Amino acid sequence: MEHRKNSFQRRADVEAQSESTPLLNGGSARADPGESQATLWGDDDPRPWASYPKTALHLTWKVLASNYVNVLLVFVPAGIICGILKLDPTVVFAVNFIAIIPLAALLSFATEELSASVGQTIGGLLNASFGNAVELIVSIFALLRGEIRIVQASMLGSILSNVLLVLGCCFVSAGFRGGQQDFNATAATTLGSLLAVSSASLVIPAALAASITKSSVSSIDAILVISRGTSIILLILYGLYLLFQLKTHKDIFDGEQEVENEEERTLKPIPAVVTLLLITILVSFCADYLVDSIDDVVSSTGMSRTFIGLILLPIVGNAAEHVTAAVVAYKGKMDLAIGVAIGSSLQIAIFVTPFLVILGWIIGQDMTLNFHGFETVVFFISILVVNYLIQDGKSNYLEGAMCIGTYAIIAIAFFVYPDDSNDIGSVVKRFFDPRA
Repeated sequence: MEHRKNSFQRRADVEAQSESTPLLNGGSARADPGESQATLWGDDDPRPWASYPKTALHLTWKVLASNYVNVLLVFVPAGIICGILKLDPTVVFAVNFIAIIPLAALLSFATEELSASVGQTIGGLLNASFGNAVELIVSIFALLRGEIRIVQASMLGSILSNVLLVLGCCFVSAGFRGGQQDFNATAATTLGSLLAVSSASLVIPAALAASITKSSVSSIDAILVISRGTSIILLILYGLYLLFQLKTHKDIFDGEQEVENEEERTLKPIPAVVTLLLITILVSFCADYLVDSIDDVVSSTGMSRTFIGLILLPIVGNAAEHVTAAVVAYKGKMDLAIGVAIGSSLQIAIFVTPFLVILGWIIGQDMTLNFHGFETVVFFISILVVNYLIQDGKSNYLEGAMCIGTYAIIAIAFFVYPDDSNDIGSVVKRFFDPRA
């Protein structure tokens, strides 16, 4: 009888404590917040059918409240419905375009949560796989539909938006703190050197395509061979880069990792995996309808496929990284900001793009590294500018304005750049040989 009385007394104490504890970590109650939250959401209920739904609702709320951009999630069902009903292609494109922005933010959030739980090595692989998942999914759907120009432009656009627009916003944002901001020049120049190697992987196929004339060897076959061989080499280099960053020379990047580990985790591994799977499925639906409407948007608006792939789609895919990097830079964590901006570009350049070339090889699509000559020159110049700016390990708002201004010039150039324009190799050949 006494044991039963004590049980009722403990239950009454818990209920009284829950009533005095506010819903969202406020108030004057001094009870253990973990215990009150568990009682409030039913996590202490031994019945799975009662505790799991409440826990799921609680985690869902915390995930949705993690970023203000999640209010745009209302466009996700709207975009899918517009695609199913086959409404005006411009409407389908616009709605799904907006819908992918919060999905990209949630994908980045879930990836960071899972990476922090499984350790540095596996976390690095997860970041490589999911860090640019939106661009990868959109590009895979475009590749399956044979939209090679969209794939090439979106890959190049993602690199340019990160190394110029995102990095420029970081420098400007940090400049508001006054003076110059210091960052790890060794880590930054390592990333910049790898980007320079990736630019060579585009320059060489473009130069080969411009040099090959009619001969016993088909130029298409030659470009496919060099693109696929180069892609394999780049993937090996990316594996060595992960080993370099996470194992053999991790002390160079310890500053970034310490900052990352300071953040409080919201999701445990299983909820993070479930979130990743759900968001990936939703992104695939929106990406499918987005890519399917591109042809009609091109014909109705007059925008080129190159401009859509190189400017518009990267803005969607990198929206979360743009905001995150700028905020982190404003807080003075420049090493982390540099890692987000240049590291994401590096993933696209020596991981995602080569992967798509190999995937195209497998499914029978002639995806190559032979970008148009103008695009290759723009890429090379951009990497050259960025390497000059980061080699001293210091940043200021003027350097940021230079990066943003360069990106704006590139955007204007590609807005007027037609899809059917002649390659630079053809222009040079015609200049020296009027009969060409």
